[in-house]
Amino acid sequence: MPPKTEEQKKSQKKYMERFSRLQIRVTHEKQKQIQEHAEKMNESVNAFVTRAVDETMERDQNADAH
Repeated sequence: MPPKTEEQKKSQKKYMERFSRLQIRVTHEKQKQIQEHAEKMNESVNAFVTRAVDETMERDQNADAH
């Protein structure tokens, strides 16, 4: 892959500024389970964790409403 142009670097930097980094600690076994599940669902670990958080927050909000 050819090196990135300055414009590509600038665009990527601007894109990445939209995000925050979140770190969590899990056991090695849990990490393996998370990775395997994400692969099974054809998504990245990041996409899986984000989806899991979104679904849990929505479920919790719905439970609070009742």
